[in-house]
Amino acid sequence: MSNILIADKGQDVPTWKKALNYLLVCVVVVAIFGVSLSAAGITLSFSFVEQYKVRIWDGFWMTVGISSASLIVSTALGILVALGQGARFLPIRYLCDMYVKIIRGTPLIAQIYFFYYIIGTAWGVDNKVLAGIIILSLFAGAYIAEIIRAGYQSLPKGPLEAASALGMTQLQVGLNVALPQMVTRTLPALTGQFASIIKDSSLLSVIAVIELTQTMREISATNYNFFGCFLLLGALYLCLTLPIMFISRYFERRFAFQSA
Repeated sequence: MSNILIADKGQDVPTWKKALNYLLVCVVVVAIFGVSLSAAGITLSFSFVEQYKVRIWDGFWMTVGISSASLIVSTALGILVALGQGARFLPIRYLCDMYVKIIRGTPLIAQIYFFYYIIGTAWGVDNKVLAGIIILSLFAGAYIAEIIRAGYQSLPKGPLEAASALGMTQLQVGLNVALPQMVTRTLPALTGQFASIIKDSSLLSVIAVIELTQTMREISATNYNFFGCFLLLGALYLCLTLPIMFISRYFERRFAFQSA
C-alpha cells in the first residue's frame, strides 16, 4: 500500500498510480465537503438547472466569448507594451512602464468602475460587453507584457550575438533565434494568465454584464438557492480553466530543460 501512495521527488509517476491517488484525494475532499454541509444544515439542490438551462448556457458562452476576445486583444497589447518598454523614444518607454505599474498595482474591480463609469462615459462606450472586453484586455495586457519582457531579458546573450556576427539582421535574429526561445520560456506563464482572464471575467458582473456569474446571481436571487447556484458556477468555471491548467503543466514539463 505504501508503494502506491509514495513517490520520490522528481520521479515519474505511472498514469494508473496518479489516477488512483487523484481518486483518493477526490473522495477525501468530497467527504469533508459533505460533512461540512451536514454540520451547517445545508441541503444542496440542482433542480433549478432544468428550468434555467437556457440562461445558464447563454451566460456560459458569453463568458467564453468575452474571455476569448480579451485573450486575443490582451496578447497583442502585451506584445506592443513589452516592445514599448524597450523603445529608444523615452516618452513611449515611460508611458508603457507607467501603464504596467498602474494596472498591476490596482485591483481589477476598481479599474472596472473607473474605466466603465468615467472613461467609458466620456468616450461613449455604452456597450457593456465591449467595455468588459476592453477592461479585461487592459488588465491582462499589463501582466502579459511583463511575462514577455522578463522572458526576453532571461535569454542568453551568446546565441543572439553569434547570430548577429553571422550577418543576420536584427529582424532575422528576432524571428529565428530569439522568438523560438521566447516561446519556450513564456508559454507556461502565458497559459496560466489565460486561465486568469477567464476567472477575472466574473468581476464584470459588477457592471451587469450578463456573463456566467451575473446569470447565477440573478437565478439565485429568484430561487434563493444560493449554495446550489454558486457551486454549479464554480464547476462551470473549472470546466473552462482546468484544460488550460493541464496545457500549462504540459508545457512546463515539455520545456523544463530550458531552465536546467
